[in-house]
Amino acid sequence: MSYAIIQSGGRQFRVQPGDVIDVELLGVEAGKKTSFDEVLLAADDSGLKIGDPFLKGAKVSAEVIEEERKAPKVVSYKFKRRKGYHRTVGHRQRHTRVKIGEIQL
Repeated sequence: MSYAIIQSGGRQFRVQPGDVIDVELLGVEAGKKTSFDEVLLAADDSGLKIGDPFLKGAKVSAEVIEEERKAPKVVSYKFKRRKGYHRTVGHRQRHTRVKIGEIQL
């Protein structure tokens, strides 16, 4: 069983070949290939390799399934007591859905 921990958009993901994950918007068209070079940790049959902070020469390839999708809405409520002030603000983060392919060490 091989897996890797990659970093994309300031977040870290544990991925295996065949996994489908949502990462920050990449700006790559659907059906195209992309790769993640920021590999923090990789494990395979030979053992565990830990980067400092990244593994040199390690790469995780992926195929873009959906170019852009939106996450569920995040709602924030601003409020100041006894002042009559309240405001609802929110946003929907944009993501790219990718399918993990090969992990190269």
